[in-house]
Amino acid sequence: MLGISTLRSGRFALPLLCLAWLCAIAIPAQGNPPTPVHGLALYGEPALPADFSHFSYVDPEAPRGGSLTRAAVGDSFDSTNPFILRGTPAAGLGQTYDSLTTANPDEPFSVYGLIAETLLLDPERRWIEYALRPEARFHDGEPITAEDVAFSFELLMEEGTPSYRSYYAEVSGVEVLDAHRVRFSFVENASRELPLIIGELPILPRHYWEARDFTHPDLEAHPGSGPYRIARVDPGRRIVYERVEDYWGEALPVNRGRHNIDRLVYDYFRDRDIAMEAFKAGLLDLRIDARAATWATGYDFPAYRDGSVRRLTIPDGTPATLQGYVFNLRKPRFQDPRVREALSLTFDFPWLNANLFYDSYARTQSAFQNSELAAEGLPSEAELALLEPLREHLDPRVFSEPMPLAEPEGLRERLRRAHDLLLEAGYVYRDRRLVHGDSGEPLRLEMLLFDTGMERVAQPMLRNMARLGVETSIRIVDVNQYLNRLRSFDFDMVTAQFPQSNNPGNEQRSYWTSEAAEIPLARNLMGLADPAVDALVEGLIRAESREALIAYTRALDRVLRLSFAVIPHYHSGETRLALWDKFGHPDPFPRYGNDFAAWWVDPEKSAEITRRQRGR
Repeated sequence: MLGISTLRSGRFALPLLCLAWLCAIAIPAQGNPPTPVHGLALYGEPALPADFSHFSYVDPEAPRGGSLTRAAVGDSFDSTNPFILRGTPAAGLGQTYDSLTTANPDEPFSVYGLIAETLLLDPERRWIEYALRPEARFHDGEPITAEDVAFSFELLMEEGTPSYRSYYAEVSGVEVLDAHRVRFSFVENASRELPLIIGELPILPRHYWEARDFTHPDLEAHPGSGPYRIARVDPGRRIVYERVEDYWGEALPVNRGRHNIDRLVYDYFRDRDIAMEAFKAGLLDLRIDARAATWATGYDFPAYRDGSVRRLTIPDGTPATLQGYVFNLRKPRFQDPRVREALSLTFDFPWLNANLFYDSYARTQSAFQNSELAAEGLPSEAELALLEPLREHLDPRVFSEPMPLAEPEGLRERLRRAHDLLLEAGYVYRDRRLVHGDSGEPLRLEMLLFDTGMERVAQPMLRNMARLGVETSIRIVDVNQYLNRLRSFDFDMVTAQFPQSNNPGNEQRSYWTSEAAEIPLARNLMGLADPAVDALVEGLIRAESREALIAYTRALDRVLRLSFAVIPHYHSGETRLALWDKFGHPDPFPRYGNDFAAWWVDPEKSAEITRRQRGR
């Protein structure tokens, strides 16, 4: 499922994103011949009819023109190919590629045709066919054919990031039926969301890539078929995209009122503080403000006071992203869950919220926070039916402890409980050092970061660990080195994110399963390998009803919480934006995600902002 990535650019960089709006589909009745459709939905029919003219939240008459400059925080980039393991891809590359279908962010469980004009799903779910639009073109003018679709799938499975092979493992084959029809076949009892996931496959030009080394990162302006193309690359510093004037899909209902801005610019900054100064100076047009302190105190400057800069918040319509510190469970010292639980108790959220965050956050407790998917209280009968067969693999508290787990009140009591857990795990104090009683090895932990802004959040927790006798340190590296260390699993603890949708599916394999534990840059950075988790994830993916899905997510949530593989952080339940007031945007916003493609530059507002900036 599709979501926001912090480390890998583009809609289709699967290792660090999930498909936030895509889910399972409605099944035609057994025995009825399949009928070509314009879209697919989880329950009943898609909200929009076959003859819809545009998504309901867009302005189909939005003006075209102008530019939008945003910051990309990180040292640099060295690749314009977001689909491979090597290199650090530039921000925004996903806007240059189209897929077979696209999601409507105003619906939780629907997709509509993009490159595909119609979709044909086998009543027994053994395959899906896509009929391509004859007018679909790549940027170099070549037509998009079924051969390109099959080539893209095979190329990404063979030479793309390893997560493609995991994500599409249940696709048994792809068949070109004619120049504009392609069929994907599925294994028996495949995931219910698989037809939608295949629809989001990026389509690459066979004629361009078949004679090139796809695995080698470079900075070429590779042709896609999307609404934007690469216009300029300033290596490591800036990438500029221009709107494709003769974009083949401009008039499609899924695109009307979208892709209005002529130039999209991403400027690179070493850290967020420098990027904030650039925004205040008018060098950046818009920023997503993820730092509570900046949001509370950082906007007392002339442009904000005179109304040139404004702030707005967008409520989140999906479960809050689980962000947290993860242990590298591949290292023996973190394999005992008592050690992980002890170290988790050193995260003092009340202190952080009061002293750093202006009491603007709530503590995240669940992998499915702020949704009906999260576990609450004791397990229900439906959850117990799923958990009981796995009892031998589970912490007994899964059955007896209500969620959220109760923690000792006050830091002193939490540290006392952590101390007891470490002693239970075989640690002792010798010469004022915490060491394992058998090996004599000290308990060490290095926090690996690439963003200096997170250091102030990590330091209080590491100080609390040090009070227990843990040897702690922080290492801040550039993004390239950070990614390289993640690829080789060379870390003790890092920050990870697990975005969720209202209908979790195949992406859960990349998050939690044993299969993903050894895939470089999969979301399962911690290397969690638990047979109970594996079983619950597979059951979740194949859930036959909404009720069954909820039971599986809640059961999985309980097991994950008691694994203590993640120290959850916090969430706000909204997205905070600051912008120079020269843009128009949907009002209200789509319910299940902010669509920046539906924004536009307001000519009158833009002229006024330019006049004010010149007058300062």
